[in-house]
Amino acid sequence: MMELDQDTLRAQFCHALSEMYKSEVPLYGDLVDIVWKADAEAINASQKRGSSGVINPDDILPSRNRVERHGAIRLGTEYELSTIRRMFAIMGMFPVGYYDLSAAGFPMHATAFRPKTQEALSTHPFRVFTTVLRMELLTKRTRDLAQTALRQRKIFTDRLVTLIELAEKQGGLGPAESKEFIMEGLETFRWHSKATVTMEEYQILKAEHPLIADVVSFPSCHINHLTPRTIDIDLVQEMMQKHGMPAKERIEGPPRRQCPILLRQTSFKALEETVYFRDAHDTYVKGSHTARFGEVEQRGYALTRKGRQLYDRILSRVNNESVEKGVNASEYDDLLVKYFKEFPDDMTELQKQKLAYFYYQLTSRGKESLGLEKDLRGDSRTLAQLLEDDIIEYEPITYEDFLPLSAGGIFNSNLGSKNQSKQLVMDADADLDGFQRMLGTSTMDEFHLYAQIQQDSLERCRAQLGLDVLLK
Repeated sequence: MMELDQDTLRAQFCHALSEMYKSEVPLYGDLVDIVWKADAEAINASQKRGSSGVINPDDILPSRNRVERHGAIRLGTEYELSTIRRMFAIMGMFPVGYYDLSAAGFPMHATAFRPKTQEALSTHPFRVFTTVLRMELLTKRTRDLAQTALRQRKIFTDRLVTLIELAEKQGGLGPAESKEFIMEGLETFRWHSKATVTMEEYQILKAEHPLIADVVSFPSCHINHLTPRTIDIDLVQEMMQKHGMPAKERIEGPPRRQCPILLRQTSFKALEETVYFRDAHDTYVKGSHTARFGEVEQRGYALTRKGRQLYDRILSRVNNESVEKGVNASEYDDLLVKYFKEFPDDMTELQKQKLAYFYYQLTSRGKESLGLEKDLRGDSRTLAQLLEDDIIEYEPITYEDFLPLSAGGIFNSNLGSKNQSKQLVMDADADLDGFQRMLGTSTMDEFHLYAQIQQDSLERCRAQLGLDVLLK
């Protein structure tokens, strides 16, 4: 039996999920159209030649830009987290990073399931930000109610679990099984308008935190947003507002730069949707719920630990001053621009100061020199020498992960009026060990993955040039 490779299965699943979400949230489909138009406009504006007509972004941008999506789901139990981990693994997606959301007032922690190799990411970089409730951070009444409701639901179909076990046993799935896997897998993420709790129970859950109600009250872990990628998020934000979308007031993340770092993101605010709750007579009564929204992102360079520390220091200063002065959204952005002048906005400086990760490869001249520069064979050279001699060149490695504070900002903007955060949540410590026990495996360190991609590229250059040692 011919097995479908993980990259193909991941691409097909992502496409099917996107189509399902378009049908459930038509405004998401409108957002995808706006992103395409914004990218086309940005590309045309950057063209030096005065060509007429719109250039198709698909002809200019890497293929991954058009298909790229990240989604987000919220889980409630250890079984749900460990099973979703097994499901994503079949599609070549693995838990990368640990995000403690208690610092932002959310009684949950998270990881990102995504491909981990440069090749897989280049083929299709689908990623899912996956949070799970921290039961120990809920008050007893809410915890008891949540545990009872979650015990009664089953977010995976029996057939999906069978297919997961089959894939693990035989090392993959055939075309027919893969098609079935996608169909069954979509049910885990499908929206259901009938809640599994009563209106009274929903209100109790929501009063403690709206996200608790969203996790606990429904029969699936419905996808709460899908995110296309753009090359000009400022233009997308402007176009969203022009189209009358309920866009966020500001773009989350670092300010606009010549050399973009990490990621910037914005969204249209969560929609109020009709939901039916059971009453005491086991009939359904009409209510509403707010959770699902559409997000868009612009991804920049992956930062080294040194770069991330500089980023965090600058952001901390911005946040401290904004609190002291009680600034509005526009003034906050001004502070960002002011303080981020300390972060080099030049690729050469980012490389020299080791603030970002880079992918190294031979230049045209470097390739032409193979077999000619015999003095290189068995020699050692410094990277700086080879760069200066135009033998090696570099390009930034794309940041493939998430920012906890940035994610927190998006969440907060979609919760409406905020309840007073419980001291229990705000005072909590991170619990990576507890999360990994629930997950059933260790999370991968994102810095290590980026460093490995960079090191592999340098090693490939060294081997091609026949050097004994490539000194950094």
